[in-house]
Formats: sequence, C-alpha cells, structure tokens
Amino acid sequence: MYKLRATILKDIRLLLRDKVGVLFMFIMPVILAIVITAIQNSTFEMVNDNKVPLLISNKDTGVSGAALVKAIEKVGMFEIRQVNKDLPDKQLIERMHNKDALVALVIPVEFSAKMKAKANSIANKALNNFGAPVDTTKTIVSVAKAEPITMYYHPVLQESFRQSINGALRSSLQIVESKQVLQTLYFSLNETNLPDSLEKDIINTDVAINQVPVSRDGAHTIPNATQHNIPAWTIFAMFFVVISLGSSIVKEKLNGSFIRLKTMPTNYFVALLSKQITYLFVTLLQAAVIFAIGAFLFPKMGLPALNLPHDMAGLFIVSLICGWCAVSFAMLVGVFAQTHEQCNGIGAVSVILMAAIGGLLVPSFAMPASFKLAMNISPLHWALEAYYGLFLEGGKLKDVLINILPLFAITVVLQLLAILGLKRKNLV
Repeated sequence: MYKLRATILKDIRLLLRDKVGVLFMFIMPVILAIVITAIQNSTFEMVNDNKVPLLISNKDTGVSGAALVKAIEKVGMFEIRQVNKDLPDKQLIERMHNKDALVALVIPVEFSAKMKAKANSIANKALNNFGAPVDTTKTIVSVAKAEPITMYYHPVLQESFRQSINGALRSSLQIVESKQVLQTLYFSLNETNLPDSLEKDIINTDVAINQVPVSRDGAHTIPNATQHNIPAWTIFAMFFVVISLGSSIVKEKLNGSFIRLKTMPTNYFVALLSKQITYLFVTLLQAAVIFAIGAFLFPKMGLPALNLPHDMAGLFIVSLICGWCAVSFAMLVGVFAQTHEQCNGIGAVSVILMAAIGGLLVPSFAMPASFKLAMNISPLHWALEAYYGLFLEGGKLKDVLINILPLFAITVVLQLLAILGLKRKNLV
C-alpha cells in the first residue's frame, strides 16, 4: 500500500508539471463545449424564433401570384422582401451574393394562367368521375402542369436547412392550388363563387400537433443544445487524457524506468495501477467541472442550463466506467507508441476518428449503414448512449446497463492488450 501511495504522489507531481497535457484535458473541452453549444443554440433560435430573409420577384399579374406571397407570409418562417418584378434574375442573384438574403423566389409571368388551367383540368376530371354534367366542348385530358417557380439559394445554405425551406414553400403552393381547385369545383356546381367562410373551413385545419419527447421518468423535459453537447464533449475530454498519460508511459519506457523497476522489490503493475488511479480521478474531475459549467455558468451566459439526471449514483458509475475506458485506451497507446510524436499523433487522431464514427460529431441515426459496425466498436458510442440515456431519456442505471456492458467489455479488452504488449516487449 505504501508503494502504491508513493507512486500515485509521483504521478500527480508529473501530471501537474505537464502544463500542455492539463490544458488539453480541461481548458480545451470546456472551450469546445461553450462554443459549440452557443453556436447550436443560436442556430436553433434562428430556425424557431428568427425569420429567414426571402427575396420575392413576383412577375405574375394574376391573383395566384399574390395569393402565393400571402401564403408564404402566413407560414411565419420568412421575412419577405419583395423586389421589382422587372428586376433581371442576374441582379437578383447579385443581391444574394451581397448577403441581402440567402433565398430568393421568382414567380413566373404565366403562373396564374397555368394554375387556373390546372385547376380547370382537375375540376373537369373530378366532375366527370362524379357523373356530373361537364362542358362537352372541352376534352378531358391529363392534368395540366402549372408553371414552375424558381428558388435561388446561396451555396452556404446547408442541405437540411434548404429542405426545410423547400418544404415550407411547397406547403404554401399546395394551399394556393387547393384553393384554386375548390373555387373552380364550387363554381362549376353552383355557378356562384365559393364563400370565404366555407373556404376557410375546408382549407384550414385546427388539428394541433403535440410534440412530446419520450422519457423514462415521464417528465417530458424538452432537450436543448446543452443536454446534447455537454455529455458529448465530456467524453471527448476524458479520452484526450491519451496526450498526457500516453506520453508519460512513453517517457518512462525511453528513460529506462522499466529496467530500474526490475531491479527493485516491486513491479511495473504497481506503476500501471497508480497511473490508472491518478488519471481515473482526473477524468472524474473533468466530468464534474464540465457538468458544473453546464449547470451553473451556462445560464449566466444566456445559454440553456444543463439539467442533471435524477439518478446521481447512475451518473457517477457511468462516468467512472467511461473514465476507466479512456484511461485504458491511453495506456494502450502509450505501450505501443515508440516516441512522443507517435503517441500524440496516433492518440489525438484516433480519438477524433472514434468520436466521428461514435456519434459525437454526427448523430448516430444519420450514419450510413456501412458505418454501423465501426460505430459499435467505438467506445465513445457506448459512452455517449449511456449518458444520453440518463440526460435525455431520464433513465436510471438499470436502463443504461445495455450500453455500460459493451463499454466495460471494450475496457477489459484494452487492458489485456496493453498488458500483452508490455509482456511482448519484456517490460514486465
């Protein structure tokens, strides 16, 4: 016990001397958590609260073009800026390059005429199917195509956001088309215009959509950017102990500490246990610091607060196993790396790769099928799923055991590989 205590004190002193390692383990993940959470939160606010600037060039002189503009305005997603209908498309695009707007819409000249022709075609087909009298002088043909509108978008607009805008515009178009068809059908049957009150009753829907996040505790707390980012970057910080711990093992291999230990009444397993205990404490301290920042500092910075899980014992056990896995990985890299450069390069790159395929950088549900196997091998994936089970789903320890067990198995494999590497090199 005395040997272990003395070795732990030695490792703590060495750790405190490694200013760069401490910087990587604490300052960098905290900055990443703050910056990325702030960016994502502002993005969510832009989508939900702020309006997207939209340039509209309505070249149509009929009623359908104006109706489409009103329908788009009612969506509530856009800040509409109408431009002169005679403005050439080239100048419209130039305004987009100047960042006046990221999206522009051009309604063509014959939009109303083509929309009316399509509505008449649909109405005649419907009346013919109903057996109602139709104008026999008109041939029932396939439904006419409406004049397409053109949507210009800036290349910086991401595809997911562009699809959201496209969906909103399609909804507006659908409303205009449906109104036109209803008005044509009603006039054909009654020879009077469709009353506004009846049109609203038919077109508008009062069916609300209740968005309820599924949770195990029944609290239905709406997750925010902080709930997603803090667990992810906590795991990222834990695994970056590879920079400090790996370099420490490489240094002791190069300066002959292994050989000197063989001449003493002890063995290197005590040193390995000491390093694991020391850096396991560091990983738990990292988790505590980042969680505290999310819970107490974020609200003062105008960011959503981190809601800690109700099962604090489960949170500690998950953090403990995640930290032990990170320490085991760092030890494995340090055993097999020959130089400090190899350790730092391989360690940093491998952590980023495991984070990418593990769901920290890209959500796991968005991963292609070819990455599913690699994702299940990444310890960061199982660690993130365990944290999400506690933070987002409101689960308890028993609910995340299915994620903890694979993480524990990966940790054991990493430990065995590190010991086998030491034996193969005749270092223990």
